[in-house]
Amino acid sequence: MTDPTAMGASGAGLLSGTLVLDLSRALAGPQAAMMLGDMGARVIKVETPGGGDDSRGWGPPFLGEGEERESTYFMAANRNKESITLNLKDQSDIEVMTRLVRRADVLIENFRVGVLDRLGFSVERLHELNPGLVILSITGFGHDGPEARRSGYDQIAQGEAGLMSLTGIDEPTKSGVPIADLLAGMNGAFGTLAALLERQQTGRGRVVRTSLIASVVGIHAFQGTRWTVAGELPGLSGSHHPSIAPYGLFHTATGPIQLSCGSEALWQKFAPAVGLDPLEPRFASNGDRVAHRDELVATLDAIFVEHPAEHWLTLLDEVGVPSGKVRNLAEVYEWEQVLSQGLLVEVEHATKGTLSIPGPVIRFDDNSFGGARAAVAAPPTLGQHNDSIRTWLDETEPTNG
Repeated sequence: MTDPTAMGASGAGLLSGTLVLDLSRALAGPQAAMMLGDMGARVIKVETPGGGDDSRGWGPPFLGEGEERESTYFMAANRNKESITLNLKDQSDIEVMTRLVRRADVLIENFRVGVLDRLGFSVERLHELNPGLVILSITGFGHDGPEARRSGYDQIAQGEAGLMSLTGIDEPTKSGVPIADLLAGMNGAFGTLAALLERQQTGRGRVVRTSLIASVVGIHAFQGTRWTVAGELPGLSGSHHPSIAPYGLFHTATGPIQLSCGSEALWQKFAPAVGLDPLEPRFASNGDRVAHRDELVATLDAIFVEHPAEHWLTLLDEVGVPSGKVRNLAEVYEWEQVLSQGLLVEVEHATKGTLSIPGPVIRFDDNSFGGARAAVAAPPTLGQHNDSIRTWLDETEPTNG
């Protein structure tokens, strides 16, 4: 364990005293590291000199110009971290990396298969330096199998793992966020915590592996068993649920709303409220409604377009039918409910001053906002903590005898 007071911004947290080395870049690995940082771990992000994490160059939008330019994409996955730049082909930097490995509890990497070995930090070498080290390794297509060496990017994984075949109306469509990366990061963080828990019993670390393709296949849910069990091949489902009706997006006089009749009891409340007979033969059961979904959707759209969205949302709320708006992100980040959950936080950036960024998503009974740590630290500038990390290593190096 590292010194829990080493990073002043981290404060208390369930993982306080845990040191994470984040060698990853782009999104999947950084997401996993950020989640551990949200829980109070000290996260040191190891970046290449000159450019750093690839996502530092992903834009626009950027804040600032030239060398002071900061990518808003990078800011999305790197709060609660320190940054040190190391050239792992330079002997002096290799020595710093070796010292960090000896002190760490977790190392996260998402290189292509074999890259870390070529840099001199194979799994065997890492565990020789630190037998208790938990290593999280995230790849695009898995660490073995016939296509293990393929490069993995989010949209490629969404297509290859079937998600795009389920999403869209006229053609396969990717998710509006890099969901394969995000899920791989979440799965990786989950597996890392399990390995840390095991280490309390054994004293030894292990390798945790996940991939973008595994993370997408792992969320097929009922769509997966439609094929594997029932032999029914799912297709594009648009904005309506393939197995429940009515459940989806409908058009009112002032814009779309969404509603869900996820049970027969809800249908019995909903139908009379909008002027339909709940026992009408085409729509009497969920099976009937799914079979006649196109007719039902057309019928409801013709009803809903007669009044504005707020009229229908108020009515549906009164009769107890789940419903909601379709908000853009400006509306989301102004919504009082989102603000009440601590999902937007202010941080002090080293060069850009006060910024508002999305915040941690988990709350605990003794920590009302911001996950498990006392304060949220801004995403670091490249190499911002070069000197402080080296000083910390020098001042806290274990002595013999």
